[in-house]
Amino acid sequence: MPEAAFVTRATIGDSEFDRDTAVTRRAPGVYDIDLSAGWTIISAVNGGYLLAILGRALADALPHADPFTISAHYLTASQPGPAVIRTDVVRTGRTLSTGQASLFQYDEEGKEIERIRVLASYGDLGSLPDDVRTTAKPPAIPPMDQCFGPEDGPAPVEGSSAITDRLMLKLDPSTLGWALGAPSGKGEMRSWFGLADGRDADPFSLLLAVDALPPTAFEIGLKGWVPTVELTVHIRCRPAPGPLRVSITTRNLAGGFLEEDADVWDSDDRLVAQSRQLARVRLS
Repeated sequence: MPEAAFVTRATIGDSEFDRDTAVTRRAPGVYDIDLSAGWTIISAVNGGYLLAILGRALADALPHADPFTISAHYLTASQPGPAVIRTDVVRTGRTLSTGQASLFQYDEEGKEIERIRVLASYGDLGSLPDDVRTTAKPPAIPPMDQCFGPEDGPAPVEGSSAITDRLMLKLDPSTLGWALGAPSGKGEMRSWFGLADGRDADPFSLLLAVDALPPTAFEIGLKGWVPTVELTVHIRCRPAPGPLRVSITTRNLAGGFLEEDADVWDSDDRLVAQSRQLARVRLS
Protein backbone atom coordinates (compact mmCIF):
# COMPACT_ATOMS: atom_id res chain seq x y z
CA MET A 1 0.00 0.00 0.00
CA PRO A 2 1.44 3.43 -0.90
CA GLU A 3 2.38 5.91 1.79
CA ALA A 4 -0.24 8.35 0.51
CA ALA A 5 -3.48 6.71 1.65
CA PHE A 6 -6.25 6.39 -0.91
CA VAL A 7 -9.52 7.38 0.74
CA THR A 8 -12.71 6.01 -0.79
CA ARG A 9 -15.45 8.57 -1.20
CA ALA A 10 -17.74 7.51 -4.07
CA THR A 11 -18.85 3.88 -4.14
CA ILE A 12 -19.22 1.35 -6.94
CA GLY A 13 -22.62 1.99 -8.49
CA ASP A 14 -22.77 5.58 -7.23
CA SER A 15 -20.02 7.57 -8.91
CA GLU A 16 -19.47 9.80 -11.91
CA PHE A 17 -17.99 6.85 -13.81
CA ASP A 18 -21.10 4.76 -13.17
CA ARG A 19 -23.45 7.54 -14.22
CA ASP A 20 -21.46 8.34 -17.36
CA THR A 21 -21.26 4.69 -18.46
CA ALA A 22 -24.87 3.77 -17.66
CA VAL A 23 -26.87 2.64 -20.69
CA THR A 24 -30.65 2.78 -21.10
CA ARG A 25 -32.36 -0.22 -22.68
CA ARG A 26 -34.59 0.94 -25.52
CA ALA A 27 -35.52 -2.54 -26.72
CA PRO A 28 -34.06 -6.04 -26.24
CA GLY A 29 -30.39 -5.75 -27.19
CA VAL A 30 -30.60 -2.02 -28.04
CA TYR A 31 -29.32 0.68 -25.68
CA ASP A 32 -29.08 4.46 -25.65
CA ILE A 33 -26.42 6.61 -24.01
CA ASP A 34 -25.19 10.19 -24.14
CA LEU A 35 -21.39 10.10 -24.38
CA SER A 36 -20.00 12.50 -21.79
CA ALA A 37 -17.53 15.22 -22.76
CA GLY A 38 -15.86 14.61 -19.42
CA TRP A 39 -13.95 11.60 -20.78
CA THR A 40 -12.34 13.23 -23.81
CA ILE A 41 -8.80 13.89 -25.00
CA ILE A 42 -8.94 17.01 -27.20
CA SER A 43 -12.42 16.38 -28.72
CA ALA A 44 -12.35 12.57 -29.06
CA VAL A 45 -13.92 10.28 -26.46
CA ASN A 46 -11.40 8.02 -24.69
CA GLY A 47 -11.33 4.44 -25.94
CA GLY A 48 -11.28 2.86 -22.48
CA TYR A 49 -14.37 4.82 -21.46
CA LEU A 50 -16.12 3.61 -24.63
CA LEU A 51 -15.11 0.03 -23.89
CA ALA A 52 -16.61 0.29 -20.40
CA ILE A 53 -19.90 1.51 -21.91
CA LEU A 54 -20.07 -1.38 -24.37
CA GLY A 55 -19.05 -3.70 -21.55
CA ARG A 56 -22.06 -2.58 -19.51
CA ALA A 57 -24.44 -3.08 -22.42
CA LEU A 58 -23.16 -6.63 -22.96
CA ALA A 59 -23.44 -7.36 -19.23
CA ASP A 60 -27.14 -6.56 -19.51
CA ALA A 61 -27.63 -8.50 -22.74
CA LEU A 62 -25.79 -11.67 -21.70
CA PRO A 63 -26.67 -14.11 -18.90
CA HIS A 64 -23.23 -13.61 -17.30
CA ALA A 65 -22.25 -10.29 -15.73
CA ASP A 66 -18.45 -10.16 -15.78
CA PRO A 67 -16.25 -9.47 -18.82
CA PHE A 68 -13.50 -12.09 -19.16
CA THR A 69 -12.15 -11.00 -22.53
CA ILE A 70 -13.25 -8.21 -24.84
CA SER A 71 -11.75 -7.22 -28.20
CA ALA A 72 -12.61 -3.90 -29.80
CA HIS A 73 -11.97 -2.40 -33.22
CA TYR A 74 -12.16 1.39 -33.27
CA LEU A 75 -13.57 2.35 -36.66
CA THR A 76 -14.12 6.12 -36.35
CA ALA A 77 -13.51 8.65 -33.58
CA SER A 78 -16.43 9.02 -31.17
CA GLN A 79 -17.69 12.47 -30.18
CA PRO A 80 -19.58 13.58 -27.07
CA GLY A 81 -23.32 13.29 -27.56
CA PRO A 82 -26.05 10.73 -28.28
CA ALA A 83 -25.15 7.19 -29.29
CA VAL A 84 -26.92 3.87 -29.70
CA ILE A 85 -25.51 0.42 -28.94
CA ARG A 86 -26.76 -2.73 -30.62
CA THR A 87 -25.84 -6.08 -29.10
CA ASP A 88 -26.14 -9.64 -30.35
CA VAL A 89 -25.89 -12.82 -28.29
CA VAL A 90 -23.57 -15.20 -30.14
CA ARG A 91 -23.58 -18.12 -27.73
CA THR A 92 -24.57 -18.89 -24.15
CA GLY A 93 -23.05 -21.64 -22.03
CA ARG A 94 -22.87 -22.73 -18.42
CA THR A 95 -19.62 -20.91 -17.60
CA LEU A 96 -19.15 -18.50 -20.50
CA SER A 97 -21.37 -16.48 -22.80
CA THR A 98 -20.25 -14.66 -25.92
CA GLY A 99 -21.75 -11.57 -27.49
CA GLN A 100 -20.94 -8.77 -29.86
CA ALA A 101 -21.85 -5.10 -29.80
CA SER A 102 -21.46 -1.98 -31.91
CA LEU A 103 -21.78 1.68 -30.97
CA PHE A 104 -23.25 4.10 -33.51
CA GLN A 105 -23.55 7.87 -33.72
CA TYR A 106 -25.17 10.09 -36.31
CA ASP A 107 -23.80 12.38 -39.01
CA GLU A 108 -25.25 15.76 -39.96
CA GLU A 109 -27.82 14.06 -42.19
CA GLY A 110 -28.94 11.72 -39.42
CA LYS A 111 -27.25 8.65 -40.89
CA GLU A 112 -25.69 6.14 -38.50
CA ILE A 113 -21.90 5.89 -38.33
CA GLU A 114 -20.39 2.86 -36.60
CA ARG A 115 -17.74 4.00 -34.13
CA ILE A 116 -16.60 0.81 -32.43
CA ARG A 117 -17.33 -2.92 -32.70
CA VAL A 118 -16.54 -5.50 -30.00
CA LEU A 119 -16.64 -9.26 -29.47
CA ALA A 120 -16.57 -10.44 -25.86
CA SER A 121 -16.90 -13.46 -23.59
CA TYR A 122 -18.48 -13.08 -20.15
CA GLY A 123 -18.59 -15.29 -17.07
CA ASP A 124 -18.60 -15.14 -13.27
CA LEU A 125 -15.29 -13.93 -11.83
CA GLY A 126 -16.43 -14.94 -8.37
CA SER A 127 -16.61 -18.60 -9.40
CA LEU A 128 -12.95 -18.84 -10.48
CA PRO A 129 -10.59 -21.04 -8.39
CA ASP A 130 -7.97 -19.36 -6.19
CA ASP A 131 -5.04 -21.29 -7.72
CA VAL A 132 -2.48 -18.87 -9.24
CA ARG A 133 0.77 -19.96 -10.90
CA THR A 134 2.64 -17.03 -12.38
CA THR A 135 6.05 -15.58 -13.04
CA ALA A 136 4.60 -12.07 -13.39
CA LYS A 137 5.64 -9.51 -10.78
CA PRO A 138 4.11 -6.12 -9.89
CA PRO A 139 5.90 -3.12 -11.39
CA ALA A 140 8.42 -1.30 -9.21
CA ILE A 141 6.73 2.10 -8.91
CA PRO A 142 7.87 4.58 -6.23
CA PRO A 143 5.43 5.43 -3.44
CA MET A 144 2.58 7.62 -4.57
CA ASP A 145 3.93 10.74 -2.84
CA GLN A 146 7.12 10.40 -4.91
CA CYS A 147 5.21 10.25 -8.21
CA PHE A 148 3.67 13.05 -10.24
CA GLY A 149 0.23 13.76 -11.68
CA PRO A 150 -1.24 16.24 -14.19
CA GLU A 151 -1.72 18.73 -11.37
CA ASP A 152 2.06 18.89 -10.91
CA GLY A 153 2.72 20.05 -14.47
CA PRO A 154 1.90 23.19 -16.46
CA ALA A 155 -1.73 24.11 -17.05
CA PRO A 156 -3.23 22.03 -19.89
CA VAL A 157 -4.59 23.51 -23.08
CA GLU A 158 -8.26 24.44 -22.69
CA GLY A 159 -10.45 21.42 -23.43
CA SER A 160 -7.53 19.12 -24.17
CA SER A 161 -7.60 16.79 -21.19
CA ALA A 162 -11.03 16.66 -19.60
CA ILE A 163 -10.49 13.00 -18.69
CA THR A 164 -7.57 13.82 -16.38
CA ASP A 165 -9.94 15.69 -14.05
CA ARG A 166 -11.76 12.39 -13.49
CA LEU A 167 -8.69 10.27 -12.83
CA MET A 168 -6.16 9.87 -10.07
CA LEU A 169 -2.87 9.45 -11.95
CA LYS A 170 0.53 9.43 -10.25
CA LEU A 171 3.19 8.67 -12.83
CA ASP A 172 6.53 7.00 -12.16
CA PRO A 173 9.17 9.77 -12.55
CA SER A 174 11.36 7.41 -14.60
CA THR A 175 8.69 7.42 -17.33
CA LEU A 176 8.16 11.20 -17.32
CA GLY A 177 11.12 12.35 -19.42
CA TRP A 178 8.73 13.35 -22.22
CA ALA A 179 7.05 15.90 -19.94
CA LEU A 180 10.43 17.57 -19.35
CA GLY A 181 11.44 17.60 -23.01
CA ALA A 182 13.85 14.69 -22.54
CA PRO A 183 12.10 11.40 -23.44
CA SER A 184 14.11 8.31 -22.53
CA GLY A 185 13.50 6.59 -25.87
CA LYS A 186 12.04 3.61 -24.00
CA GLY A 187 8.44 2.64 -24.68
CA GLU A 188 7.40 2.53 -21.04
CA MET A 189 4.73 4.18 -18.91
CA ARG A 190 3.92 3.33 -15.28
CA SER A 191 1.47 4.92 -12.89
CA TRP A 192 -0.70 4.59 -9.83
CA PHE A 193 -4.29 4.75 -11.05
CA GLY A 194 -7.73 5.39 -9.63
CA LEU A 195 -10.86 7.44 -10.18
CA ALA A 196 -10.72 11.01 -8.86
CA ASP A 197 -13.84 10.61 -6.73
CA GLY A 198 -12.28 7.67 -4.87
CA ARG A 199 -14.52 4.94 -6.30
CA ASP A 200 -12.80 1.56 -6.02
CA ALA A 201 -12.05 -0.45 -9.13
CA ASP A 202 -14.30 -3.13 -10.60
CA PRO A 203 -14.11 -5.11 -13.88
CA PHE A 204 -15.64 -2.23 -15.88
CA SER A 205 -13.25 0.43 -14.58
CA LEU A 206 -10.39 -1.96 -15.44
CA LEU A 207 -11.49 -1.57 -19.07
CA LEU A 208 -10.82 2.15 -18.63
CA ALA A 209 -7.54 1.70 -16.72
CA VAL A 210 -5.72 -0.07 -19.56
CA ASP A 211 -6.24 2.92 -21.88
CA ALA A 212 -6.04 5.92 -19.55
CA LEU A 213 -2.30 6.65 -19.18
CA PRO A 214 -0.29 8.91 -21.50
CA PRO A 215 0.77 6.87 -24.55
CA THR A 216 4.16 5.16 -24.55
CA ALA A 217 4.84 7.00 -27.82
CA PHE A 218 5.52 10.14 -25.77
CA GLU A 219 8.43 8.49 -23.97
CA ILE A 220 9.71 7.13 -27.28
CA GLY A 221 9.97 10.75 -28.40
CA LEU A 222 6.86 11.16 -30.56
CA LYS A 223 4.11 13.75 -30.17
CA GLY A 224 0.48 14.08 -31.08
CA TRP A 225 -2.61 11.91 -31.01
CA VAL A 226 -2.10 8.13 -30.82
CA PRO A 227 -5.47 6.66 -31.90
CA THR A 228 -6.29 3.07 -31.00
CA VAL A 229 -6.94 0.70 -33.89
CA GLU A 230 -7.64 -2.46 -31.89
CA LEU A 231 -7.71 -3.22 -28.16
CA THR A 232 -8.09 -6.57 -26.42
CA VAL A 233 -8.50 -6.75 -22.63
CA HIS A 234 -8.43 -9.80 -20.35
CA ILE A 235 -10.00 -9.38 -16.90
CA ARG A 236 -8.37 -11.94 -14.56
CA CYS A 237 -10.12 -11.32 -11.23
CA ARG A 238 -12.05 -8.74 -9.25
CA PRO A 239 -9.67 -6.06 -7.94
CA ALA A 240 -9.23 -5.47 -4.21
CA PRO A 241 -10.12 -2.01 -2.84
CA GLY A 242 -7.43 0.62 -3.20
CA PRO A 243 -5.32 2.15 -5.97
CA LEU A 244 -4.17 0.18 -8.97
CA ARG A 245 -0.74 0.08 -10.55
CA VAL A 246 -0.62 0.15 -14.35
CA SER A 247 2.46 -0.73 -16.38
CA ILE A 248 2.49 -0.28 -20.17
CA THR A 249 5.31 -1.24 -22.53
CA THR A 250 5.97 -0.96 -26.26
CA ARG A 251 8.64 -3.16 -27.85
CA ASN A 252 8.06 -2.51 -31.53
CA LEU A 253 7.16 0.55 -33.60
CA ALA A 254 7.05 -0.14 -37.33
CA GLY A 255 5.25 1.35 -40.31
CA GLY A 256 3.60 4.01 -38.19
CA PHE A 257 1.99 1.53 -35.78
CA LEU A 258 2.98 0.37 -32.30
CA GLU A 259 1.67 -2.06 -29.71
CA GLU A 260 0.99 -1.24 -26.06
CA ASP A 261 0.99 -4.14 -23.60
CA ALA A 262 -0.62 -3.23 -20.26
CA ASP A 263 -0.61 -5.04 -16.92
CA VAL A 264 -2.87 -3.85 -14.11
CA TRP A 265 -2.16 -4.83 -10.48
CA ASP A 266 -4.36 -4.31 -7.44
CA SER A 267 -3.48 -3.45 -3.83
CA ASP A 268 -3.12 -7.16 -3.01
CA ASP A 269 -0.38 -7.56 -5.64
CA ARG A 270 -2.64 -9.54 -7.97
CA LEU A 271 -2.54 -9.19 -11.74
CA VAL A 272 -6.18 -8.22 -12.31
CA ALA A 273 -6.14 -7.20 -15.99
CA GLN A 274 -3.96 -7.47 -19.08
CA SER A 275 -4.34 -5.88 -22.49
CA ARG A 276 -2.72 -5.35 -25.84
CA GLN A 277 -3.61 -2.61 -28.28
CA LEU A 278 -2.45 -1.62 -31.72
CA ALA A 279 -2.21 2.14 -32.18
CA ARG A 280 -1.26 4.51 -34.96
CA VAL A 281 1.42 7.18 -34.51
CA ARG A 282 2.63 10.18 -36.44
CA LEU A 283 6.29 9.89 -37.38
CA SER A 284 6.66 13.52 -38.44
